[in-house]
Amino acid sequence: MPDRQDPRTPRDVLARYYRAMLDKSADDLADLYAVDAVHEFPFTSPGFPPRFEGREAVRAGYRAAWGAGPAQVEEIEQIAIHDTADPEVVIAEQVVRGSLPATGASFSVPGLLVLRVRDGLLTRVRDYMDSAGVAAARS
Repeated sequence: MPDRQDPRTPRDVLARYYRAMLDKSADDLADLYAVDAVHEFPFTSPGFPPRFEGREAVRAGYRAAWGAGPAQVEEIEQIAIHDTADPEVVIAEQVVRGSLPATGASFSVPGLLVLRVRDGLLTRVRDYMDSAGVAAARS
């Protein structure tokens, strides 16, 4: 939990979010979320629900997805980070690159994250990722 006297900024949380993805750590990722946070996938991909409601749903969902998926994230290229008029919101343009160790195939998944951070914790995430790229990464 963040120190309530010095909460993490949205950019700090984004950096930790990326680290959890690179480490494939559902626990580290979920610990960034408020208990009642919502993580939405407006462009759903096969095998992924349209949203996770609550920290523990995020933990369980990513644990299942990353545990069953053969994909290994190797790099997250930040295209741009946009601060907004709302100090709780940051928008990140990114490309997630990785490989499928069993086949040696590589993948690239462009996406956009809209993060709302309050008191150092994610309260809402809108995760727009390329569904075709996600499907290819799972193959």
